[in-house]
Amino acid sequence: MTAGVTASVGTVGDSYDNALAETVNGLYKAELIRNKGPWAGISDVEIAVAEWVEWYNHRRLHGELGYLPPAEYETNHSANHHQASSPELATHGSLHETRGDTAATPVVGQ
Repeated sequence: MTAGVTASVGTVGDSYDNALAETVNGLYKAELIRNKGPWAGISDVEIAVAEWVEWYNHRRLHGELGYLPPAEYETNHSANHHQASSPELATHGSLHETRGDTAATPVVGQ
């Protein structure tokens, strides 16, 4: 190729093992490479890809995540998971108590 850009990972038809990678590669090619070119050189492409990946992982609003950016969703999930595994909650007798269910059954021996 004249721009010094190599083809995507894998060959045509073998993306079953790399479905997520191929999906993301296709997405960034469609949204960035084809729409924002022509590129002056490979270093311009490298910088643009790094910026796109940062946007994709940290600022993109994702419909399946309640229109939160993935990084924010992950932070919220980690904070909630950390709270749920704290020593205070570990002393509860049942999952129902930690979830706040009103019909929690007391655990014998506590």
